Amino acid sequence: MPTSQRRLTPLDRLLAKADSALRTLTPGVTTGERPTPGPKSTISDTNTQRHIAGLMRINHTGEVCAQGLYQGQAATAKLPNVRHAMEAAAKEEEDHLAWCEERLRELGSAPSKLNPIFYALSYGMGATAGLIGDKWSLGFVAETEHQVVRHLESHLAQIPESDERSRAILLQMREDELQHATTAEQAGGAPLPLPIRAGMTLMSKVMTFSTYRV
Repeated sequence: MPTSQRRLTPLDRLLAKADSALRTLTPGVTTGERPTPGPKSTISDTNTQRHIAGLMRINHTGEVCAQGLYQGQAATAKLPNVRHAMEAAAKEEEDHLAWCEERLRELGSAPSKLNPIFYALSYGMGATAGLIGDKWSLGFVAETEHQVVRHLESHLAQIPESDERSRAILLQMREDELQHATTAEQAGGAPLPLPIRAGMTLMSKVMTFSTYRV
């Protein structure tokens, strides 16, 4: 029987998840299917370059979190169509991960050392949302993407027009994230209660504060 048609065992699925985690967390492994947006641009001012690198490091960690979230949800989603949607979204987010990492290298910087922690937390949150129910899992995706869009818009306001590369990356990411949010809502995602949204915002603030620096 061809491998593509073989029924996966629990061990197969565990190894696949471990492989996804390692590829997400190992610098230089993830490659995007789409080319990195925008022309290469250099930053003459050291302080500005350091600040933009901090912002791109936050966005890179955000994409690491997205991978953990989607993989966790795919692991516990009850409906096959929802599971496949989560896996497809994770695949699309790999472009963002690769773009942010490439821009960090161009800026003479590197991804956050805290990424494994945030990946694990996001995976656990995604898996929990999937266990609660698919409509809540999709609602979690929609709210996450809306919060990501707000972060991207905040970062775009801080990056000078002369940095065409970083701006082009964030603009394309914003477009993609809005589409993911819309897709999740149209698939039946339920609006999350205020306390959960507030908790997500708090975790996001912890992530942005720490990964900007580390």
